Amino acid sequence: MDTLVTDKLPEILRLCRKHNVRKLSLFGSAAAEAFQKGTSDLDFLVEFEGMTPVRHAESYFGLMEDLQRLFGMSIDPVEPGPIRNPYFKKIVDETKVLLYAAA
Repeated sequence: MDTLVTDKLPEILRLCRKHNVRKLSLFGSAAAEAFQKGTSDLDFLVEFEGMTPVRHAESYFGLMEDLQRLFGMSIDPVEPGPIRNPYFKKIVDETKVLLYAAA
């Protein structure tokens, strides 16, 4: 896992608790230690606690904005439910590294 993420892990965990995250994983180049600053992006797989649709939207966009501020780059959290492409799912499953799991 890239040090860009590990160095900010305490703040990531705080954001997960703030935004009702059940599980957060890093996947892609940063998880596979192939991250290249300036060209790579950070990919996060996120599962939220059960909540109303409005609360879910607030949590999703709040987490996205806070992660973008933290890392200074565009970040699009991906939820596992909508993943339909089997090739993309395979990449996610093969590279994901768990960062946070709610107790």
